[in-house]
Amino acid sequence: MQALRAAFARDPGGSWFLAVLAAGFVLVPLLYLAVPDGSGLHLSGYTVTLLAKYMSYAILAIAVDLVWGYCGILSLGHGAFFALGGYAMGMYLMREIGARGVYGDPLLPDFMVFLNWKELPWFWYGFDHFGFALLMVVLVPGLLALVFGYFAFRARVSGVYLSIITQALTYALMLAFFRNDMGFGGNNGFTDFKDIAGFPLQEPRTRAVLFLLTALALGGSFVLCRFIVRSRAGRVIQAVRDAESRARFLGYRVENYKLWMFVLSAVLAGIAGALYVPQIGIINPSEFSPANSIEIVIWVAIGGRSTLYGAAAGAVFVNYAKTYFTAVLPSFWLYALGTLFIVVTLFLPRGIVGAIAALRQRRAKA
Repeated sequence: MQALRAAFARDPGGSWFLAVLAAGFVLVPLLYLAVPDGSGLHLSGYTVTLLAKYMSYAILAIAVDLVWGYCGILSLGHGAFFALGGYAMGMYLMREIGARGVYGDPLLPDFMVFLNWKELPWFWYGFDHFGFALLMVVLVPGLLALVFGYFAFRARVSGVYLSIITQALTYALMLAFFRNDMGFGGNNGFTDFKDIAGFPLQEPRTRAVLFLLTALALGGSFVLCRFIVRSRAGRVIQAVRDAESRARFLGYRVENYKLWMFVLSAVLAGIAGALYVPQIGIINPSEFSPANSIEIVIWVAIGGRSTLYGAAAGAVFVNYAKTYFTAVLPSFWLYALGTLFIVVTLFLPRGIVGAIAALRQRRAKA
């Protein structure tokens, strides 16, 4: 108990975040599966899926905060890593459909039959195995980030120039995935998923398990990133953020530190995308849109940069507001998001969580 109190005192925001996540981990499946439909406490499948979607976005926000808030790398391309992880999972889910598709082909997905493809492309091999798909969820975003980051950081590209080329990367991928001859479903992408690892996706228990896995991934991502930023390597990374030239002068291989943080962040984004796709039921090239990557940065800025839990809270808050306003005032949402970002930038530069922490410190001093 004393150790728990000490941990809470060192990081009250992070402790509250994990406590809320743990409560949701227990209560949401219980209210979904155990409480009858007619009860006021019952959670619908739609609500459970919506909460899992928010948590997937929270993992993505933590990934961006890791490189932006602690490493000073403003990436406007993390939507690409999220989408690549989603596509890797989507390819497995399409192979799982098998002969149950519209055209009844046991090997080719429906869109390939429609486009008159005669055989399965080589890069689809292996995706009929769940383990292989999980490996690709990690490897594809990670390898892209490794190659991209290696050349960018070795060339000492930084600041606005790095932001521009990361955005160019995701835009190029979006254009490529829109092409029907790429073998990724063109502008329609992947949908009509049936099951995952042999379990029907529409079954309530499957939905509950996917929710639990997303919650575990969110908690694990937060704990891992918090451990890293508090480690010796994390302190070096923050020194690179604050004074890169000085860190380089002291003998640190700045490029290596930046690279491994960038790759880790990309892997987390890919995992978020892989958890998102089976629950939402669709993945298409619009996920590569540069606007999506910009919106992720807005989540982090509104919630609180350099806090991790603030980034996650910002993702949940903004996307809940988006869900609400697009239903109530659909034409108002974009104006509301832009206004919110401007207000936070001008008056709450540390985000909502940072403003609350500053207010708490002032009260403690008083």
